[in-house]
Amino acid sequence: MLDKQDILQAFHFRHACKTFDAARRIPDEDFQLILEAGRLSPSSFGFEPWRFLVVQDTALRERLRAVSWGGQGQFPSASHVIALLARKQDMLPGSDYTENFMRDVQKLSEEGIARRHTFYPQFHQTDFRLDTPRAVFEWSCRQTYIALANMMTAAAMIGIDSCPIEGFNREHAESVLDDAGLLENGHFGLSVMVAFGYRVNPQPPKTRQAMEDVVRWA
Repeated sequence: MLDKQDILQAFHFRHACKTFDAARRIPDEDFQLILEAGRLSPSSFGFEPWRFLVVQDTALRERLRAVSWGGQGQFPSASHVIALLARKQDMLPGSDYTENFMRDVQKLSEEGIARRHTFYPQFHQTDFRLDTPRAVFEWSCRQTYIALANMMTAAAMIGIDSCPIEGFNREHAESVLDDAGLLENGHFGLSVMVAFGYRVNPQPPKTRQAMEDVVRWA
């Protein structure tokens, strides 16, 4: 097991790095670890409503940069950029994706699948009221942030910097990705992006609220 101070040190090390050392590339083995941290992340019902699109083509990065006010320094300098895509209508109860996922990936028994056929529609219709395409997509997007956080933390633990990027026009960014054939005929939308690499500037002081201001016990 890791030392508790090592874990906390990784969280202190991590910050939203705005500019990376463009001359340094993350070793393949280290980047695979980051991707694995995302792949192993939890998701609601275990349905993994995500795709991790690694954007290494410089021309595609530049097109994304043009519609991303929050990625001006990161896109040209990062070693690796990931666009986290979220599934849309694939996440509806009874979809080909969820039905095949239960059988082929989760390998649920017929009894287990029958239980899902009861609880999953109830979750959509009553519990969370995922009653519009936008609501379903936003629910998928929220889950990609679990994978996003795990990838950034894994990177920090091995000395690699990162920066999550939400500062983009979603419609325009999705148009860029769709034109490149990367949204799989509308099955995916863009949730968030993240850049990885090595810092060139000193880390700014980390500011956070005090523990007593963010934690309540009930």
